Amino acid sequence: MSSNNRSPGIGEELQATSEEQDVILESVNRKGIITLNRPKALNALNLSMLRKIYPVLKEWESSQKFVIIKGSGGRAFCAGGDVRAVTDSATAGTDLYKDFFREEYMLNALVGTLHIPYIALIDGITMGGGVGLSVHGQYRVATEKTVFAMPETAIGLFPDVGGSYFLPRLGGRLGLFLALTGYRLKGGDCLRAGIATHVCNSDTIDFLEQDLISLEASDSTPAGIETILQRYNDLCPAAKQSFSLQDKLTKIDAIFKADSIEGIISGLKTENSEWSLGIVDILSKMSPTSLKTTFKLLVEGADLDLQQCLKMEYRLSQRCCETHDFIEGVRALLVDKDQKPQWDPRTLADVTDSYVNTFFAPLPADRELKL
Repeated sequence: MSSNNRSPGIGEELQATSEEQDVILESVNRKGIITLNRPKALNALNLSMLRKIYPVLKEWESSQKFVIIKGSGGRAFCAGGDVRAVTDSATAGTDLYKDFFREEYMLNALVGTLHIPYIALIDGITMGGGVGLSVHGQYRVATEKTVFAMPETAIGLFPDVGGSYFLPRLGGRLGLFLALTGYRLKGGDCLRAGIATHVCNSDTIDFLEQDLISLEASDSTPAGIETILQRYNDLCPAAKQSFSLQDKLTKIDAIFKADSIEGIISGLKTENSEWSLGIVDILSKMSPTSLKTTFKLLVEGADLDLQQCLKMEYRLSQRCCETHDFIEGVRALLVDKDQKPQWDPRTLADVTDSYVNTFFAPLPADRELKL
């Protein structure tokens, strides 16, 4: 940890050994560069990475002109968090599940309040924890390879990492639709939805990065950054693509404005189209508890700031680790891969309002998230 309390010189990597190379932190031309470096794991976040990134990013606020974050390997920016390690910890009763979510959300909060520009190059898979490392920053550059999703309800969790803050603010009921269904948005869709601020061709994103790094100090301003990002955006075909959900937005807004999950499902069944019945089928596979907690989470988050949302989400993260569905969902989808989670409670009717409210109740004072 102590080696992370200084800024490296030009091209100097903070980590020296291969064991520590899960994230690479560099300063080049007074630009901080974060490279998530677990390509075989699709750059999934672990506690080690969080503990390396946070103190350096904090220091870079006063020493760097701006920050670029990217993933290695060409397949993913970051496919999420290391949920298997988290649920193993919860099962064993160790502290990792407490520490992981706390330190992940602290990093999300820092990204969202950073005093210098933060540019996320979200080339490839960007889900869960990867969304938290990008969407709260000033600039998010997607490519035609970007696949964005918040698929947590399928594993008995909820769209965290500030999902309760940004999803209700996407306009209409799109955020709730994405949160409940785990629907995947491709590159151009991310721009249309407001997940991305710009798009760039994947085969030119390295040139984009170099142009940003090469900016003179006097041009390393939001205006200078915007000029470069817009130049690449204008050359990208994805910038001109129509939104894949465009013809569904009116239906999504009408159906997902219902005041309960049951109301949404009823509306989908009444719509009685191939699309709506397909969504019913998707929702039927999700954790009933996750669907109801997610619904309440986004309703609450619409009126809170990012820090308040993260504090609320931390309570839910701990309750999910200490109840059944999250551990069972990870087992069924990621460990045994039988794709047959046995949810408990089993049906939406069994998930009472009082049970949902227990997930939102305050933690003991010494366990609350402090930002």
